Amino acid sequence: MFSIKACSVPDSALLARYVRKDTYTDCYRTIVSGVVSHAEYVTGFYSTSLFKLERLILGWVVHKPSTDAEAKQLAEGRIDTFAAWYVESRSENQILMCDFRNRTRSWLMVAPLLEDGDTRTRLYFGSAVVPVRDADSASTSLGRGYGVLLGFHKLYSKALLCSAKTLLVARNRQNERCL
Repeated sequence: MFSIKACSVPDSALLARYVRKDTYTDCYRTIVSGVVSHAEYVTGFYSTSLFKLERLILGWVVHKPSTDAEAKQLAEGRIDTFAAWYVESRSENQILMCDFRNRTRSWLMVAPLLEDGDTRTRLYFGSAVVPVRDADSASTSLGRGYGVLLGFHKLYSKALLCSAKTLLVARNRQNERCL
């Protein structure tokens, strides 16, 4: 996980609209060799063993099951809901997902890199937690349990991105062997 770096949310990111004082946002990035399309990244991210565990829990706890085939359909723009999320926004190289309770956002983006003739792809993963407004005081907060879970969330976010990178690198190696 040492190749996963925390970074600022890029200004061009769909997640950037949530970078504000009352909202928690984070952003992580890593680099892989070769060209990884956005569809490959999204499919890979949501099909890792680690994310499959989350999908299993979501299917059981909130009755929002999902499959690898649906992850691929989401990545290809053929569906706009996946497990506990729906597409809030998408573009050619990124997707912003919102959970069914409208509290959290998950964002994935690819950015091609060409350095010294070497083609690589930067993978981004970020999150946002939007505050809720207290009806009595009109103040906003992220909620009671959020602070307790923040450390786990950061570690889990890095692990998810690392898992996606590992899966994509393994697939690229397999494709190279087939050529």
